[in-house]
Amino acid sequence: MMLRRTLAALAILCLVAATGFALLAWRPALAPIAPPVAGSFDSAMIQRGAALATAGNCLTCHTTGGGHSFAGGVAVRTPFGTIYSTNITPDPETGIGGWSEAAFRRALREGVSRDGRQLYPAFPYDHFTLASDQDDQALYAYLMTRDPVRAVAPANELPFPLNVRLLIAGWKLLYFREGPYRPDPGQSEAWNRGAYLVEGVAHCGACHTPRNALGGERSHAGFAGGEAEGWTAYALDRSSPAPVPWDAQALGLYLRDGWHDLHGAARGPMAPVIDNLAALPDSDRQAMAGYVAAIAGEPSAERRQAAQALIARVRGQRPGSKPAAADAQTNGQASAPYEGARIYQAACAVCHDSGRPLPFGGIDLALSTGPSGPDARNVINVVLFGLPPADGARGPIMPGFANVLTDQQLAALLVHLRSRFSNQPPWRGIAPQIADARRSGPGTAYPSHGTDPARAVISQSEPP
Repeated sequence: MMLRRTLAALAILCLVAATGFALLAWRPALAPIAPPVAGSFDSAMIQRGAALATAGNCLTCHTTGGGHSFAGGVAVRTPFGTIYSTNITPDPETGIGGWSEAAFRRALREGVSRDGRQLYPAFPYDHFTLASDQDDQALYAYLMTRDPVRAVAPANELPFPLNVRLLIAGWKLLYFREGPYRPDPGQSEAWNRGAYLVEGVAHCGACHTPRNALGGERSHAGFAGGEAEGWTAYALDRSSPAPVPWDAQALGLYLRDGWHDLHGAARGPMAPVIDNLAALPDSDRQAMAGYVAAIAGEPSAERRQAAQALIARVRGQRPGSKPAAADAQTNGQASAPYEGARIYQAACAVCHDSGRPLPFGGIDLALSTGPSGPDARNVINVVLFGLPPADGARGPIMPGFANVLTDQQLAALLVHLRSRFSNQPPWRGIAPQIADARRSGPGTAYPSHGTDPARAVISQSEPP
């Protein structure tokens, strides 16, 4: 009898808890509105919203290759399944044309759709929540003056119970802290501006911070490196694997140009980010660079000396790099001791050993973060899929070797690159990473928007 009463009490407690959670997670729908008239928005506010949209990478994530701007449908691969970006044009039926400014702000600030649905954090509202009311208003004005496009995104591909949106409220209780950003009075105006952009709208930590098994950012390891769509997002803090430590000046140039002669060129998901950040005012980019440099802190004297010696050697002021025989220790990952060196000489050296400067020459790989990174994934992606040219743009290109190199040859090349161009121990798990890269491809196929896509977006920010 006692057991039955105990079980009944537990069942009642569970029911009460479930009911309470459902009430907590439930959010009311906000009434739809007639789409605002484009001419009702101030042009300066639209211009401000355009800059914020580029900083937030909105065009990239909500535009498919060859599709209409902001019409959604981009597949975002996550460890839990594939989520498709939504239509954020002012179409009243399939986009956000029926959203009031309050509904739009709620989505950014709280991660809740106009109809009351919990939004998946693939939409980085855990960062957008830091945006000010004024910037939310500007973003709303900008998006509501784009061309409306009727487009329905494919259904998300998530297994049960991850497809139950109500459960996202539980995720929010654990990992979501609502904004807006509160300036640090102990820091400079530039530092706070950089923090506002990096932590907020630009959501850099969404890729560069490691996540736990539930997809929450590890708050104690901010900017310690993460994963983004099959690419490694390198650490930006003191644990950065860059052979030459980044400083604010180098970061500012990299964020503007997409390359730096001591670090290499942007690739993978970072390439469209650079396209977008190029449209920001120099002061904003430099503020972001200064904030990231502050996260990394000053390098130790030992690391600074090692970087200076490396730069001197690469620039020909010291004896050359380690001999090709350095990859004789293959750790069982290559079929012959010198196979990787032979492949490098045949396929890579003509560019990377030519001395031709960036952005059109290949960087000396001793300066590149790739061979010194925590895993081989980025190098694998670049070797397999190359650096494709952007339509109408001048920039670095590299052919892909996916149809030329076997898995064994690629593994041998990786062993050589790691041993010759870094002082790190051999990579582990190369074979499964190669297999995964071939299976999944280079990641999201972002569209090319020309030489300076973000500036083009801003130039079109007057109401149509």
